[in-house]
Amino acid sequence: MKDFYGRTAVLTGAASGFGLECARIAAREGMNVVMVDVQADALASAAEEILAIAARVDGGGGRVLARRVDVAKAAAMEALAAEVQQACGAPSVVFNNAGVGSGGLVWENSVKDWEWVLGVNVWGVIHGVRLFTPMMLAAAAADPHFRGHIVNTASMAGLVNPPNMGVYNVSKHAVVSLSETLYQDLALVSDQVHAHVLCPFFVPTGINASHRNRPGELSDPDAQPTRAQLINRAMSEKAVGSGKVSAADVAAKVFDAIRGNQFYIYSHPQALGSVQTRLEDVVQVRNPTDPFAARPEVGQQLRAALRGG
Repeated sequence: MKDFYGRTAVLTGAASGFGLECARIAAREGMNVVMVDVQADALASAAEEILAIAARVDGGGGRVLARRVDVAKAAAMEALAAEVQQACGAPSVVFNNAGVGSGGLVWENSVKDWEWVLGVNVWGVIHGVRLFTPMMLAAAAADPHFRGHIVNTASMAGLVNPPNMGVYNVSKHAVVSLSETLYQDLALVSDQVHAHVLCPFFVPTGINASHRNRPGELSDPDAQPTRAQLINRAMSEKAVGSGKVSAADVAAKVFDAIRGNQFYIYSHPQALGSVQTRLEDVVQVRNPTDPFAARPEVGQQLRAALRGG
C-alpha cells in the first residue's frame, strides 16, 4: 500500500507507545483513525491530539473514533468490529498492538497473572485477527484495488527466551506463531491482504507501567512480588528507560513495512544475533545457550541475587 489517504486504520493500545505514534502517522496521512485503549483518560487525551492533527491535513483529514475496549473480551471486540464496519467499512490497516508486561520465574506467576497477560497479549491479537481479517477479505473480493494490512505487535521476546520473564515470552511467541501462520494462510487465498509482525526490543513505551490497567478480577491485592519479580521489574525499567530508539522511530518503521510489504519489523536489527544463536541451538540439537554469554558479569549478578548470595 502506497496511498493511505481516506482509508481506515484500527489501532489497539492507541493511547500511548507504538499505538499512539502510529495513530499520529495515520492522521497525518489523512486516514480515518479508530483508537482503541482500556485507559479512558489517556485515550481521551490522545484522541484530542489526533483530532487536531487530522484537522490540519490538506484536503481534509479523516474521522477519529476513540473507544474504550478491553481487547481480551470477545464481546467487546465484536462490538468494536461491527461499529467499524458500519462507520468506516473494512479497515485497510489493523494494528493489534495492545500489550502488557509481567515477569518473574516462570513457576511463580499466578493463574491470574497468566490470564491477564495472555488475555491482552494473545487473545487481543486473536480477536483482532478473527474479526477484521474476514472484513478485509470481503472488501478485497469486492474491489481489486483494495489493500489490507494486519500488523501484530510481538517482541524480540517472541523470538528468544530470556530468563525471568516466562509469561511474557510465552505470550509473544504465540503472537509470532499466529502472525507467521496468518501470513501463510492469507497467501493461500488473497494477494491483496497481508500480515506483518512487529518485534521491538527495549523501547520506551510505558509498558512497564501496564499494571495500572490490570482488571480488578485479575488482580490479587494481597500478593507480594517475589524477589525474582522485583529484579525483573528493576532490570526491565532500566533497559526500557535507557532505550535509544523511540516509539516514534518504530512507528515509522511500521508504516515503511506496510508500504514495502515487509513481514518482519525490528526496532533493533542488531539484536538478531541472539535469534540466530537460538535457532542454531534448535537445529544442532544443542542445549540452550547461556543468554549472558556475552556479558557473564550480568548473569553472575542475577544468579547471586536469586540464590540469595
